[in-house]
Amino acid sequence: MRYVRAFWRRKWVVLGVAVLVTGLATVQTLRQPKVYASSTSLIIDVAAPRVLDSDVKELMGDERSNYWFNKEYYATQNQVITSRAVATRVVEKLGLQHDAGFLGVASLKDEKARLQAMQGADAVGLLQSRISVGPVKDSRVVNVFVEDLDPQRAALLANEVAQAYMAENLALRLRTTESATQWLEERKVELEKASQASELALYDFKKDADMLAVSAEKEKNSVTERIGSYENSLTQVRTRIAALQGRVDAIRQLQKSAQGDETWAEAVPGASDTPIQELKRRFIEQRAVCVELSERYLAEHPKMIECNSRLGVVREDFVRSLTNVVRKAETELVTAVNEEKNLARLLATARDEAFQLGKRQIQFDNLTREAENNRRLYESVLRRLKDIELSGLLRTTNVRVLDAARPSFAPVKPDVRKSVMTALVFGLFLGCLVVVGLELQENTVASQSDVEERLGLAFLGFVPRVEQKGENPRERDLYVHRQPKSSVAECCRAIRTNLLFMSPDKPFKTLVVTSSGPQEGKSTTCIFLGVAMAQSGNRVLLLDTDMRRPRLHKAFGVPNDVGISSLVVGEGSLDTAVKSTEVPNLFVLPCGPIPPNPAELLHTQAFGELLKAASGKFDRIILDSPPLNAVSDSAVLATQTDGVVLVLRAAKTNRESARRALRSLADVQAQMYGAILNDLDVTDARYRDTYLTYRGYYGHYTGDEAKDGVASS
Repeated sequence: MRYVRAFWRRKWVVLGVAVLVTGLATVQTLRQPKVYASSTSLIIDVAAPRVLDSDVKELMGDERSNYWFNKEYYATQNQVITSRAVATRVVEKLGLQHDAGFLGVASLKDEKARLQAMQGADAVGLLQSRISVGPVKDSRVVNVFVEDLDPQRAALLANEVAQAYMAENLALRLRTTESATQWLEERKVELEKASQASELALYDFKKDADMLAVSAEKEKNSVTERIGSYENSLTQVRTRIAALQGRVDAIRQLQKSAQGDETWAEAVPGASDTPIQELKRRFIEQRAVCVELSERYLAEHPKMIECNSRLGVVREDFVRSLTNVVRKAETELVTAVNEEKNLARLLATARDEAFQLGKRQIQFDNLTREAENNRRLYESVLRRLKDIELSGLLRTTNVRVLDAARPSFAPVKPDVRKSVMTALVFGLFLGCLVVVGLELQENTVASQSDVEERLGLAFLGFVPRVEQKGENPRERDLYVHRQPKSSVAECCRAIRTNLLFMSPDKPFKTLVVTSSGPQEGKSTTCIFLGVAMAQSGNRVLLLDTDMRRPRLHKAFGVPNDVGISSLVVGEGSLDTAVKSTEVPNLFVLPCGPIPPNPAELLHTQAFGELLKAASGKFDRIILDSPPLNAVSDSAVLATQTDGVVLVLRAAKTNRESARRALRSLADVQAQMYGAILNDLDVTDARYRDTYLTYRGYYGHYTGDEAKDGVASS
């Protein structure tokens, strides 16, 4: 609300700034040359019309159905239309670099100066700055606008820009095709050489390895079959070795347990063959014969000797046969072990052969794959090269002119209405900024919020400005007395009431009225307050303690020959020095002769006794003191009275000055009742609401009032 009131109070500043800015903008706009615009409508397709078969793919891809791709594509085309390349084509075709009217130097009368200006002008950049693009929403139509001072030339330039864009679009496509063709030609030669080299390498490998596709497969199968056969045979041999090893181990165990019995081999598997059994039978029969003969003959008998000789021969044959059976088992084991070693060697050889064959196959496959890849790349590059060469022969474009530009004789610039409205809005905004700046720079006490928030004082009320009629200042000083029903009197009574309610239990007896600086209405406010209190029935004494510039005696028209200074030095008495006034119950004690040392005089014991004596005779004593920031008199008085009231002149008293005055009072620990805002201009917008509120609230308090200022309702 503070700033709202500030804007209303300074509305003429805002309006003045707005009118000034609007007027300057209007004049400037009317002085600008008229600019005309023409537009050419183009239809830009995503891709050019397809002439060749779908198998022939053009270089500028046609997979453009994606929304974001189309959006970027059209944004790119808009940049191409306004590019320097397109503008250069138009300038070179129309010779605009030599057109003085287009370059804006036709007004130069000096031929030499005009030529120099034309040489230094950038015709391409000038044209580029005049081109703009306006896409039509949800369509493929684009409007190309060109502005110029001549409507005929604007239409010509718009049409030429469209044609130059189409030519640049086609040239860009051709340049891209040529660049791609050159690159593909280089790649084709490289890939052709690489393909031939890889095929020769494959041939040389097959020749060196003596392998064909069929024989390699047969050889691989043969090796695989041999490995399988060797593995099966090796398994069988190892099974037989295990069996033979078990048989030999059993024979050896049997031999070990025989302990010299030569017939132990009869228990060996295989000893039951027919020849061995026959030898065994003959051995048994011969032994029986020898036993029979031993019963009849002695051992040295020739028959016994012969019989034993035959028994020994048969026995040797039998033992030899058994021994051969054992040797056969061991021989079979050795044979099987040797067979296992041979099969293992053959299997290892076959596996090595298989590994070598696999390695050759891997090399063969790598070479084959490399040859196929090179051949496929070569064929792909060759096919793409043919497609680009074929599509490069086309001169079709994806841009068509929908409507050619025609001259428009209605200027598009300057837009006087728009400029004026913009200037008006800007002027109002600038005026508001000026008001805010003025408000921020204002460092005075101007309102109740300034008193309460910025100074931290209680707001006792305000005194409206009194318009003085005539040259007699007494008319203003006694305004409250002579106009008791005026708004000024109402406000003074409100201040009186607020003062009495500041300390209802112990009403003040003595009160110092001071200000931070001179010319703030301190004495007038002191008189107004004294009149208001006297009107409530109190005996009020006004003390003029401003001993440098006393004014109370002038306000009431009383002599100043005897006063405070006289009483302090012991001259005269209080009763004779106090003067009555035309206001009932209001008395004044003048300053008296001006002393050379007012501060020391007020600080004396005599002055304190004077103040005490006056307090016994009057209900209220109000001291009119000098400004705080000028002299120290008020601070001295504040220590001898019940409280202090600070008078501030509305919108005049500096905040920092008021703070210094408050610090002076705080240093002496004075009792502050609050502040009064004096000389308030009720016509000012910032005080109007406050003034009306006070006037409405206190307007009916114009009659009977109690002694202490409490109005009777």
